[in-house]
Amino acid sequence: MAQDGSGNDSTAVRRTPAGAAVLREDKTEAIRAAVFEELAAVGFARMSIEGIARRAGVGKTAVYRRWRSKLHLVLDVVSAVAAAGMPTPDTGSLSGDVRILLEVAARALRHPMASQIIPDLLAEAARSPELASALKAALHDSQEGVATAMVARAVERGEIPAGADGRLALDLLTGPLYWRLLVVRDAVPPGYLDELTAAVVGALGGR
Repeated sequence: MAQDGSGNDSTAVRRTPAGAAVLREDKTEAIRAAVFEELAAVGFARMSIEGIARRAGVGKTAVYRRWRSKLHLVLDVVSAVAAAGMPTPDTGSLSGDVRILLEVAARALRHPMASQIIPDLLAEAARSPELASALKAALHDSQEGVATAMVARAVERGEIPAGADGRLALDLLTGPLYWRLLVVRDAVPPGYLDELTAAVVGALGGR
């Protein structure tokens, strides 16, 4: 083997220093899942890094290697939700697109975790500008592009007049469901999504 001037082997494979942090993806995902569970169980104010680590089956250091505080951890999880976003349906009709988006939104808001987490985070956002900004991206901005594209296609097909507002479409799509499922906490009766679809299409100028 080749040796350097000090007599050491210069071709030896360099080893990772002992104690170096290796951020395993399975642990990262376990921590992210634990955040949702912990938020649903105790809320943001009572949530702790210790509780998250315990639920994820990791040590506290595994969490702190990835995020420096519970706020940054929640911001990361919320941003991941924003990146996933809503689907962009293209059924060939505005009515079909609206119906799919309503079904997806209703399913998400009916999820037990969502029904606990979203109201809690919105309340906490009133005290945290960082969290408020992340929630706006997750719950509005990422979906606005979907609604705007849906409206633009409907205008091209001649289903609704030019100038229809994508932001209005998003408000009409999500507002009634949020009110019913998360504020009033009432069930979605049979036929409700069909009626809501017709109302959204009509409000945008369609028939």
